[in-house]
Amino acid sequence: MTGPAPADAAAVALELERLRGTMEAGFARVDGALALLVQRSDQSDRQLADHDKRLDALERNRWPLASLAAVISLVTLALTIWQATPAH
Repeated sequence: MTGPAPADAAAVALELERLRGTMEAGFARVDGALALLVQRSDQSDRQLADHDKRLDALERNRWPLASLAAVISLVTLALTIWQATPAH
């Protein structure tokens, strides 16, 4: 058996070079898309951490509201009872 003709070898080399260029362009696009996804993921992580901090702050500041409502209710009840009694 003999090897391929020189023209066939040149054609194969040319097609391989075109394929290489196509693959490099495809990998560059995939790399760009992956970099964008990583950037968006990082932004989402930062937003989630910020929301967690804000939610924790809201939860810490919320507990006095229930206590304050209970105290106001008791004061209102005491004033109502005091006003309802004939001798004040």
